Amino acid sequence: MALERERRTFADWAGPLGDSLLLFGAGGLGRRCLAGLRRQGIEPVAFADSNQSLWNSTVDGLRVLSPGEAAERFGRAAVFVVTIWGARPPDRMADRISQLQSLGCEKVIPFGPLFWKYPEGVLPHYAADLPHKVITASREVLEAFDLWADAESRQEFLAQLRWRLFFDFDDLSPPQHPIYFPPDLVRLHANEVFVDCGAFDGDTLSQFLTASGGSFQQVVAFEPDPANFARLNGSVAALPGPMRGRIDIKCAAVGAADGNCRFADREGPSSHLGEGDLIVEVVALDRYLGATRPTFIKMDIEGGEPDALAGARDHIQNDAPTLAISCYHRQDHLWAIPLLIHSINPNYAFYLRPHDVEVWDLVCYAIPRSAGETASLP
Repeated sequence: MALERERRTFADWAGPLGDSLLLFGAGGLGRRCLAGLRRQGIEPVAFADSNQSLWNSTVDGLRVLSPGEAAERFGRAAVFVVTIWGARPPDRMADRISQLQSLGCEKVIPFGPLFWKYPEGVLPHYAADLPHKVITASREVLEAFDLWADAESRQEFLAQLRWRLFFDFDDLSPPQHPIYFPPDLVRLHANEVFVDCGAFDGDTLSQFLTASGGSFQQVVAFEPDPANFARLNGSVAALPGPMRGRIDIKCAAVGAADGNCRFADREGPSSHLGEGDLIVEVVALDRYLGATRPTFIKMDIEGGEPDALAGARDHIQNDAPTLAISCYHRQDHLWAIPLLIHSINPNYAFYLRPHDVEVWDLVCYAIPRSAGETASLP
């Protein structure tokens, strides 16, 4: 059934206009969609974008129109595919669709069904992937459902599954804050040894210093992107001397084993391993930390979380640090990450919390049960 839905949903929604596509959103996702369609011999009629600076220009050789002009010219002649989806948006998918419909566009759909029909070169993209893969992993999905320690986590897990299966944006929960240190789950103490994997420019470090009140034993932070690391270094250098002396930063990625890896840099918070021209050092936490016993590990490393968890296996088994692990970078991380942690150390209670809209900044919290049960279990 999922395979049939992948094949038919776009055609069912688009109707007779399905051969004429207009992409609403000329940013990263729109360009990715355009490149993927062109590889399959499909040329959209135009981009539309709300950014006035792009109007009447071209992006990757395709003209960019204002939403009003696009609606006037193609509102009844093309399917408008919303190719806007990213972290911290000012609006929601329903708002984008409503905007185009209010301008008179007859067929407006989110990008998901189009990507299902033409997946080559566009999928997987973060948590977006083909729905049948969720069905294929049904055993693991059911096992992960049983791990969640509260009704809120189970409800969010189901909403995230519906999004992966049906592209249902409307059922997702509103974001919760603060990320990584929600007070109902996390209790920081004066002997905290905080390990920040994917430290970016020091944003999480700043949150940790605020949440801890500056009372901690040690921070170890990793950031492989040289530009991001320079900003991180500047953030640390600006701290008071006694605090700065307890913070160790390293320009390296975190993985399953020590080594080197290709890296795509200059992408801000989305820099990632596995491709690109830069070669960066990769360290395994078990080796790098050695006798240092972490009490809290945070990971937001663009899909490298499973490898990094494998490289921290000994510390997770022996020290049972609190874990705050991003699980939105791949479709299956929603269930694969809690299952992996549970396989390493079964003495955790698991919680799932969204910290941004539309699937972004979804975090799996693994709280050691011996830590006083920091959140009540059902």
